Amino acid sequence: MKSPNQIQDPDVILIGSGIMSSTLGAMLKKLDPNLRIQLYEMTEEFAQEASNGWHNAGTGHAGICELSYTPDYGPDGEVDVAKAIEIFHQFEHSKQFWGYAARSGMIENTDEFINPVPHISFVYGQEQVDFLRSRHKGMQAHHFFEEMEFTEDREVIKKWAPLLLTGRDDTPVAVTKMDRGSDVNFGALAGKLIKWLGEQEGCGYATSHRITDLTKQSDGRWKVAVKDLKTNEKFSTTAKFVFIGAGGGSLPLLQKAGIDEAKGFGGFPIGGQWLICDKPEIVEQHVAKVYGMSPGAAPTMAVPHLDTRIIDGKKSLLFGPYAAWTTKFLHIEGKMTDLPGSIKLDNIGSLIKVGLHNIPLVRYLVQQGTQSMTTRMGELLNFFPDAKESDWRLIDAGIRVQAIKKEDGDAGIVHFGTEVLTSADKSMSALLGASPGASVSTNIILEVIKKSFSDVLATEQGHANMKEMIPSYDEDLTKSDLADRQRDLSEQAFKSLNLI
Repeated sequence: MKSPNQIQDPDVILIGSGIMSSTLGAMLKKLDPNLRIQLYEMTEEFAQEASNGWHNAGTGHAGICELSYTPDYGPDGEVDVAKAIEIFHQFEHSKQFWGYAARSGMIENTDEFINPVPHISFVYGQEQVDFLRSRHKGMQAHHFFEEMEFTEDREVIKKWAPLLLTGRDDTPVAVTKMDRGSDVNFGALAGKLIKWLGEQEGCGYATSHRITDLTKQSDGRWKVAVKDLKTNEKFSTTAKFVFIGAGGGSLPLLQKAGIDEAKGFGGFPIGGQWLICDKPEIVEQHVAKVYGMSPGAAPTMAVPHLDTRIIDGKKSLLFGPYAAWTTKFLHIEGKMTDLPGSIKLDNIGSLIKVGLHNIPLVRYLVQQGTQSMTTRMGELLNFFPDAKESDWRLIDAGIRVQAIKKEDGDAGIVHFGTEVLTSADKSMSALLGASPGASVSTNIILEVIKKSFSDVLATEQGHANMKEMIPSYDEDLTKSDLADRQRDLSEQAFKSLNLI
C-alpha cells in the first residue's frame, strides 16, 4: 500500500505505522503545515504489531480501574493514588486530540476506534476489599475521580457486572466503577490518522518497506536505507528528523543508528495470549473493563482483566493476558534470533544482571507459556466462576520489548513503562516499552515535539496550533482550581467522539 505521494528526502521520516508514529505525523503536520513527512511500514497493512486491536487490551488507560498503578500504601496508611492521577491527566491529552481530530475532519466514524465502556476494579478476599476501599477513598477525593462508586453489595455488583457473581461463593468481594471509561482500537485509529496524513501536501506513506540502516551524515541529516519488500528494490533517502516508533523493532534500529543515548540499552521481550469468547448470550451479559490484582511475580502488563472488546463492529469478551517467554521482538515479522542478535558489548552486562536478578519473573513467564488450557481457565474462574472451557478460545496477543538500561551504577533493570530516547542533537527519537503507552500516546508525542520541535512551538502560530489540538497542553489539570475546566474539556472531547 502506497500513498499517492511518496516523498523523497523529507523533513521527517516516521518508522512504523502504530499509534505513536501516526500521532506524531498528524500532530506535526497540524503544528507546521509546511513540514514534509514520509512514513514507512514493514508489514502490508497499518498497525499490525502492538497497536493491532487484538494485540492489546484496548483499554483507554486513565488510571480508573488499573490496580497496578496504585500498588502501595502511603505514609498515612492509605493507598497512594498519585500515579493514577498522573495517568488520568495524560489520557486527557489523548481524548482532547482525538476529539479535535474528529471535529476538524481528520478522522470520521469514531465508533470504529472508540466506544464507551465502564471501567471496574474487582477484588475478592477481605485483605483486597480493604485495599480497594482505601484506594477509592483516595481516588474519589480528587476531582478526576469524584464520580467513582464503591460497593460491597452483591446485588449492586450483579447489576454492574453479573458474570462476576454468577456461581461465586461467599468470599468477600468489592468493586469500584466509573461509567466514563472507553474501549479503544488503537490500530484503527492509527490507520485513520495515517490515511489523513498521506492526503496532505508534501506527505506520504509506504507499507511493505523495511528500514535496513540508519547513518548520520556530515550535514546533520540522517541517511535512511530502505528496501521495498514487494520488489526487493533498495534505495536511500534522507531526513532532518527520524522517529523510530517500530514497537519491538525499535531497539535493533536504534543500534544501527548508533546514537550515544542508546548505548547500554537492551530489550526483554514478553509475549502474551488472550482467552476470547464470542458467544452472544455470554458477551451481552458483560459490558465493562474489569481489572483485578496482580498475581505474584506477574509484570504490571500481565494484570488479569475481563473486558468488553469492540473490534470491526463486533463485540467479544477478552480475558488475560497470559504472559509468555519469547526471544522474538515482533509478532509478525519477528525471529527467534531477535534477542540473541540484540546482545552487544555495551548491553551484555545489563542483560546478564536482569537474568540473575529476575529469576522469579523468568520462571513466571516460562510457566505461563507452557500451562494447559485447564490451568488458564482456573485464572478466568476467579473472575467468572461459571465460565466453561468450551466457550473460550486462545489467541496470541502482541509482544512487548521491555527496556533494559544501566541505572544506579551498573544494575540491569527491566522497565515496564514506556521509554522515549532522544539524541543530544534532537534529530532522532525512539520509543521503547509498553503499557500504558498507546493510551497516553498524545502525551508521549507532546514530549517528543517539545524536545525536537521546540522552535516551532515557541512561535505564536505554533503555540496557537497546539492549543487548538490540545487545549490543556500547557496546563496542569490536576490542580483543584482547574476542576471545572477539566470537566468542560473532557465533556467537549466526549461529545466530539460520540461517547455521550
